[in-house]
Amino acid sequence: GARQTPIYQTTAYVFRDADHAAALFNLQEVGYIYSRLTNPTVAVLQERIATLEGGVGAVCCSSGHAAQIMALFPLMGPGLNVVVSTRLYGGTITQMGQTIKRFGWEAKFVDFDDVDAVRAACDDKTRAIFCESIANPGGYITDLDAIAAVADSVGIPLIVDNTSATPYLCRPIEHGATLVVHSTTKYLTGNGTVTGGCVVDSGRFDWSANDKFPSLSQPEPAYHGLKFHETFGNLAYTFHGIAIGLRDLGMTMNPQAAHYTLMGTETLSLRMDRHVENAEKIAKWLETDPRIEAVTYAGLKSSPYYHRMERICPKGAGALFTIAIKGGYDACVKFVNGLEIFSHVANLGDARSLVIHSASTTHRQLTVQQQVAAGAGPNVVRISIGIEDADDLIADLDQALSKAVS
Repeated sequence: GARQTPIYQTTAYVFRDADHAAALFNLQEVGYIYSRLTNPTVAVLQERIATLEGGVGAVCCSSGHAAQIMALFPLMGPGLNVVVSTRLYGGTITQMGQTIKRFGWEAKFVDFDDVDAVRAACDDKTRAIFCESIANPGGYITDLDAIAAVADSVGIPLIVDNTSATPYLCRPIEHGATLVVHSTTKYLTGNGTVTGGCVVDSGRFDWSANDKFPSLSQPEPAYHGLKFHETFGNLAYTFHGIAIGLRDLGMTMNPQAAHYTLMGTETLSLRMDRHVENAEKIAKWLETDPRIEAVTYAGLKSSPYYHRMERICPKGAGALFTIAIKGGYDACVKFVNGLEIFSHVANLGDARSLVIHSASTTHRQLTVQQQVAAGAGPNVVRISIGIEDADDLIADLDQALSKAVS
């Protein structure tokens, strides 16, 4: 009868008897064994995010980066590759371009505005296509329908990071995505308190249609030959994520984090409406300011992504974008240091407005060419617009620009 979901702060769960324990470990019955795998508080959040995204199931984990590895884990293997957008969060570019090489995986980076190039990059070793719905940091909108068509044509899943849009602004599954990942740290939680991630399963991909995905379609040695697709149907990917992914990788979301994110989801629609309202007003003001060279907000009619935004994100272009400041890097540094209301932090999607110079921080590990391709060149600043009073934010931007640009 509790109105709020309780925080189940426990490591393990008492079995009814020996037969019950055996059935759970054999995946013959659904229930709770150990909180590395499943936890009642986390389970409520998983169901809620899956519902918001229109999926059949979800697996929550410890961070957005954990979610990306979790998403790829059942699909990939040594010598296989994933086709990846060049316009991604800097940490994701490093994860995909460097870290996954240690697993024997390869990432093939492509400009996703060139759909033909995406298609050409796919070969017989490609096992997934990965992109962001609203790209961090520039706020560029990906043509999910076109990219999904490419994925379908070669029989592989499209994985979409929907962190910057949230399911309130964009539901990638409706545009053909197979899997959706989130850093729940950002807008879903919305208050900068906890880290978390999530992988949502659309339930629409036939993992047994070919021999590309043996982890899901072939006998699993760790479960005495159980076939996930045969046993769990459209929930095969979700069950694999828990029974194999969380069991062996241990990237578990803790119940306290799930609690804070559950609270955040209750106000998601209200917050996103305010985020978008503020971002549109501020972007329009910045666009007319002579101290600004460019504003990348897709909600501006001058943006090359405006009409795509209307189709992919009809409720708005989110609240993340970049500005290019006259005076280059030095002006950017003065601008960031001069802000008073905006918080200078390596985060986005907070109720509070945030700012960072991406090239020297979140995208610092990249080459200059990679930074520019990602929309994080040395002359731009990333802005995450919060839900404060828009006029107060404009006043803060104005005074900081006055300090930065003579």
